[in-house]
Amino acid sequence: MYKKIAIPILSLMFATLMPNVVAAETVMQKVARTGVLTAGTSRDALPFAYVDSQGKLNGYSVDMLTLIKEQLEKDLGKKIKLQLVGLSPSERIPKIVNQQVDIVCDASSFTWQRDKKVDFSVSYGVTGTQLLVKKESNLGSPESLIDKQIGVLAGTTNEQAIARVQPQAKLVYFKTRAEGYTALQQGTIDGFSSDSIILEAWLQKQKNPDTFAIVPPRPYSQEGIACMVPENNSKFLDTVNYSLVKFMQGFVNGNERYVAIFDRWFGSQGTVALNRDLRDLVVETMQLVIEFREEVPKSDL
Repeated sequence: MYKKIAIPILSLMFATLMPNVVAAETVMQKVARTGVLTAGTSRDALPFAYVDSQGKLNGYSVDMLTLIKEQLEKDLGKKIKLQLVGLSPSERIPKIVNQQVDIVCDASSFTWQRDKKVDFSVSYGVTGTQLLVKKESNLGSPESLIDKQIGVLAGTTNEQAIARVQPQAKLVYFKTRAEGYTALQQGTIDGFSSDSIILEAWLQKQKNPDTFAIVPPRPYSQEGIACMVPENNSKFLDTVNYSLVKFMQGFVNGNERYVAIFDRWFGSQGTVALNRDLRDLVVETMQLVIEFREEVPKSDL
């Protein structure tokens, strides 16, 4: 009789404890167990992360995820599959916190509020918040945004930057950048806010780029691009940071593979041809990041 009572009780105890065991599993342990790195990224943040003409997620940040995957293979001594998941900005942190993705690399930038929920890698790029407007627009200064309809994506630092520089701007929320661009073209909003490089990428792809302008000349904010990972995963974050620093050090030192990755997206013949000032800013950011870290051995580049 005691055995009949004990077995259901023990079964109940294990059922109660098992979710806690799974929840306590680190990203490194999970990847080692499954052989899969599940990574979130954007669908429409060209050139950082977007769906390409083949229907695949691609971009500069996706290349960074590939480098991270390769470093994980070295650290764990086994082949790892990179499984990409397209996410909207508002989905990123909830998916990390709920353990649905192991990492997010797209066009994410650090904020103190976000840092309360996730951890950030070193920055591997830099951008800012600007507006895409019609050419004849007089928008740009904070004062010019009063009572203007400004398109934003919810959960982005662009939304926060516009609200900060001009609280009297009327924010109009869109689910995707494509919806925001269309609204601007149709004249239902006065401007659309996004990252400087993303706006430049869109503008360079237009048949009539002179119809639009990116303002103001100096962005409302300047932000480093970084990956986000779950909190309390220091070993995984070490691998992520090592991968990114190795890339940046290799690029700055002229390593052919890493220069090719950067130029594929930002070179003169790349997806987005950065102007000299913006390119110099990106490179200077990389140099600052690697300057305060131990040099990656040449044998590992």
